[in-house]
Amino acid sequence: MPLSDNEQRILRQIEEQLEQDPTFAQRGYRLSRRRSALIGLGLVIGLAITIGGLAVNFVVSFAGFVLVLVTATMLESELRVLGRDRLGQLPISAWLSGNIRRPEPHDVDDI
Repeated sequence: MPLSDNEQRILRQIEEQLEQDPTFAQRGYRLSRRRSALIGLGLVIGLAITIGGLAVNFVVSFAGFVLVLVTATMLESELRVLGRDRLGQLPISAWLSGNIRRPEPHDVDDI
């Protein structure tokens, strides 16, 4: 259902007020590169423990597998927030109305 003219005007006013608020952008969730790097490192260490643990003991390998599951879940949530941040960079009216521009796939024949 499209917005009426009055609703669109109100939405534009809200957008303008939010753009002028200097603290609004700082209140959002920021991704920490350090945290993402540590999660990625934990994933690699967990994989190494899983593979190396097979030679030592099944319990050690299982603990490494659990570490991989936990860190993969944490990494997935970080990537989900990253995707949400990318969506948040669009104007509000664009993603509310569904007018998000998707890139055109390139033809292989053009190469």
